[in-house]
Amino acid sequence: MKFMCMLIILTIFCSGVNVYTADKKQETAFNRLTHEKSPYLLQHAGNPVDWYPWGEDAFQAAKKEGKPIFLSIGYSTCHWCHVMAHESFGNKEIAQLLNKSFISIKVDREERPDIDKIYMAMCQAMTGSGGWPLSIFMTAEGKPFFAGTYFPRYARMGIPGLMDILKKITELWEKDRDQLLDFSEKTTKHLQYKDSDGLIYTFGPETLKKGYSQLEGLYDPEWGGFGKAPKFPMPHQLMFLLRWHKRNESSNALMMVEKTLDAMRGGGIFDQIGLGFHRYSVDDRWLAPHFEKMLYDQALLAISYIEAYQMTGKDKFAKVAHEIFTYVQRDMTSPEGAFYSAEDADIDGEEGLFYL
Repeated sequence: MKFMCMLIILTIFCSGVNVYTADKKQETAFNRLTHEKSPYLLQHAGNPVDWYPWGEDAFQAAKKEGKPIFLSIGYSTCHWCHVMAHESFGNKEIAQLLNKSFISIKVDREERPDIDKIYMAMCQAMTGSGGWPLSIFMTAEGKPFFAGTYFPRYARMGIPGLMDILKKITELWEKDRDQLLDFSEKTTKHLQYKDSDGLIYTFGPETLKKGYSQLEGLYDPEWGGFGKAPKFPMPHQLMFLLRWHKRNESSNALMMVEKTLDAMRGGGIFDQIGLGFHRYSVDDRWLAPHFEKMLYDQALLAISYIEAYQMTGKDKFAKVAHEIFTYVQRDMTSPEGAFYSAEDADIDGEEGLFYL
């Protein structure tokens, strides 16, 4: 699945690396997104990119003009979405490449989680990872052939540059389109999750056991959590482990959960002054946070701490749930009674300025 992505990336790097310099001055115009309601889409209404919102008009234009589609998915408080918007989508040279050779679609994942879910799964299958902004190159039928997340304008720190990716995909689309179309078909079929008989897979106790074994292998015994930096809370995994402990009390599941919950509450990923959890830790010690705060993180982590309290009877876990709810009621609830979806990491263009 990763062959085409690697082919494009390797070819890009062979062409050399440039150094990014920010535009000092940009002229403001308005594209189709100026008529949208989404805060995220409106943030891009002044881009020189000829954005389409998701809809039939965009796909019909791609078919009529014989162009591939560049799909960009993000949300209004996403730090790296802001960075990519500043570096690339506000840049005239990038915009000229996109407007000439692609149909560009911008999607707010908070407005269309259904679209985001499909293409995030595709990105994870093609690259082994995911995140936002989500960048998808696909056919007019919506079948992807190249995927990634944040790309700088020019290649740096091992990340291919959007400028070079656009040029390479344009070249392949013009000279070897069949290869891209064939890969998009294989990608789509691979993600249908069916076996050779056309039946949906069934899951049983062996699947649960395998899941536990994989998490045990990823567990960080020193700092808690799973995998290496950047380290995410992963409340779904914690809740799964609590249930596995109920089935298998001799396992290490409860120990892994308690260690992780304690480490997160005592680390910088938890706002020690204002309460609530930040999005993730940029290191493996839970020390230095990415300062964005998400409503769904608060909800899922509150459930995790409550279930740990129910399992162990330890008041410290109930206390953290109360702290989360205190933060949500104070800072993430609007005067009208609705919940805000997120708090931005960026203040005046600088990440974490408010907290620091």
